[in-house]
Amino acid sequence: MSHLPRLIKVIRIVAKHRLDDFLPQQTKALKQKELTALRLLLIPFRLPRIFRSTDKRNRNRRLREAMEELGPVYIKFGQLLSTRRDFLDRNLADELQSLQDNVPPFNSPTVQNIVEDALGVKSEQLFKQLDIEPLASASVAQVHKAKLQNNDEVVVKVIRPGIESTIAADLKLLKWIASLLEAYSNIGKRLRLIEVVNDYEKVIFGELDLQIEAANTSQLRSNFENSDVLYVPKVYWNYTRKNVLVLERIHGIPVTDTDSLRDLKVNLKKLAETGVDIFFTQVFEHNFFHADMHPGNIFVSSENPKSPSYIAIDCAIIGSLSDDDQEYLAKNLLAIFKRDYRRVAELHIASGWVPKTTNMHEFEFAMRTVCEPIFEKPLKEISFGQLLMQLFRTAGKFDMEVQPSLVLLQKTLLNIEGLGRQLYPELDIWKTALPYLENWNNERLNPLNLLSKIQENMPKWIDQLPNLPLLFINASTQSSKLSEINKSLVRQQQIAEKKLERQRRLSRNSGLLALLFAAFSLIPVVSETLAHIPAATLGLGLLGVYLLCFRR
Repeated sequence: MSHLPRLIKVIRIVAKHRLDDFLPQQTKALKQKELTALRLLLIPFRLPRIFRSTDKRNRNRRLREAMEELGPVYIKFGQLLSTRRDFLDRNLADELQSLQDNVPPFNSPTVQNIVEDALGVKSEQLFKQLDIEPLASASVAQVHKAKLQNNDEVVVKVIRPGIESTIAADLKLLKWIASLLEAYSNIGKRLRLIEVVNDYEKVIFGELDLQIEAANTSQLRSNFENSDVLYVPKVYWNYTRKNVLVLERIHGIPVTDTDSLRDLKVNLKKLAETGVDIFFTQVFEHNFFHADMHPGNIFVSSENPKSPSYIAIDCAIIGSLSDDDQEYLAKNLLAIFKRDYRRVAELHIASGWVPKTTNMHEFEFAMRTVCEPIFEKPLKEISFGQLLMQLFRTAGKFDMEVQPSLVLLQKTLLNIEGLGRQLYPELDIWKTALPYLENWNNERLNPLNLLSKIQENMPKWIDQLPNLPLLFINASTQSSKLSEINKSLVRQQQIAEKKLERQRRLSRNSGLLALLFAAFSLIPVVSETLAHIPAATLGLGLLGVYLLCFRR
């Protein structure tokens, strides 16, 4: 077992923080032995702490601190897990969201060595200045200040050496742990931990390729080019490789530094509403949204306090929706605003988010039960993100498949809404959202836009025109073949039914014959005659009758 040393360390930390409290106390008899064995396995690791004072931390805090002790991979996994509020207990999700990525910087190899190996030239030829000490250090990468030869101020982001093999080993162990938890605990089943680990694997390995982050950054910058609400730093592609990313250095105020924002007399109401507007623009206009908008990745420009703008960094995680999901999401939200729960149920089924076999009346009732108590509050007190989370959680009870893009969307919305209300507690996200969605829907149905889509698709249709006769012939041939197959299946079914009916008829006849034979044997003369016939002769005779008359 290649991950045994790491497993032992994990077990020691699990025992230290008493994480077996997350295991159920009672379960099926078949699994109770395994749960008991797991608890017994932890006893040797608890002995050093058996005489210490009682640990008064709640179990959610213990889980968070255990993940922080386990290191970067588990920290990031916990942060991802915190986004699954459609399944996770709210207090646990809040605790996991506060996970801190406190990782000491690495000094060997130096940033100069990494840059030179990646770019194939001496760092002095590229940079007039490159700080050895990092500006920031995280689990996967760290960032250094630098200045190019043309005096452009930049930051150089480099991947932590050896992190890929560490992540691969930890992921292997995580998958094994996830399979155990999903098999033996209810929370593991609800969270679909194996699926979460697989999603996490894609996210974490995507973060290891800085060229992906560079491409995302360039796209987001292009989407908001000449925008006065969001600025995205420039990518220096000539100096960017898989493990090195060079970006324009930005200067802004951290979005959580409300004291500095007030000192500059920044319009916090305008700033909060702008954040919501940026979110909906990304989701419904660009269909390309920054999905890691936590406070550390968002800054505020100090240039125009009366009409403030944002600065976004770290575009490693990006979300997008399919055209169908985008359309159904907008329609769902509009239907929820109007409290049209029948329409919500219809859209969930039509979109395939829940199975086609879902009982529409039950689903409509469930949605009404969730939403009506929420709408009793004033709109500005209702959390848009929490409402979306409640809807996903309710839909999950109807076997809604968890879609990573929707989970990212929900997480991003919760972040945006939380930041917005931190800036301006009176923020009414509904006031911004409803007109935006209505305008988006009206624009989509605008005849000019429909005509534009037709014009856009016209060249494709023209290209396909020469193939139409062949497609028609193929469709006719396929239809003919399907018809023949259908007739053949019908004939086979009829033959099978006739054979089954004959067998039933023969069975009935044999039963009647047996009853008649039994009644006939009650006659004294016949009974005496049968008594003198050898058993073998009688048995062979009956067998012959059965084979001749009934075995066909």
